[in-house]
Amino acid sequence: MLKTRKRPIAWIFFVVGLVPVPAIGYTPTEQIQHTLQQVMNVVSNSASSDQQRKEMLRETLMPRFDWLEMAKQALGRHWISASGRESEFVSTFADFLGNAYIGQIGSYRDEKILFIQESIENNRAQVKTKIVPDKGEPTSVNYRLHRVEGEWKIYDVIVEDISIVVNYRSQFSRILAKGSLDDLLKRLREKELRSRD
Repeated sequence: MLKTRKRPIAWIFFVVGLVPVPAIGYTPTEQIQHTLQQVMNVVSNSASSDQQRKEMLRETLMPRFDWLEMAKQALGRHWISASGRESEFVSTFADFLGNAYIGQIGSYRDEKILFIQESIENNRAQVKTKIVPDKGEPTSVNYRLHRVEGEWKIYDVIVEDISIVVNYRSQFSRILAKGSLDDLLKRLREKELRSRD
């Protein structure tokens, strides 16, 4: 059973000028707070072009995910089909999903992030948040993390009770049931290129 530590509910506003702190030693919630603070600093920087913001978001977000673990879980039982090509699949999957996520999060402007709860069991954790826009309904976004070399890294994101990893596992299984790993890689690369346009 997960041991749950409830933290006081607080509105978190991300402002430019806060001093970055090394990721090692952060609690899971602090890790997510720090990362989202950096994200909001980037997207609110009107002096940068869209392309510059995307590159800065990549530099901020990509190291915070455990792409190997996400790729393994997304392929599920088909991971064995990537034998000998694991690095190729992880790299392609990271580029595809990373760019899709960056494209989505790059549209955020002045949203408030509500941190609701942190749960930790051994080396795994979950941080529950809500994104609250100025208009419209809030969106629940829960981050699943585990410890990798002393840092908490994200291995799944649950948006409105839908797991990104489980969602892609279902899609990948359908593709691999009728095709090969090469077919899947080709689709991911094509979608990744379109997301850059």
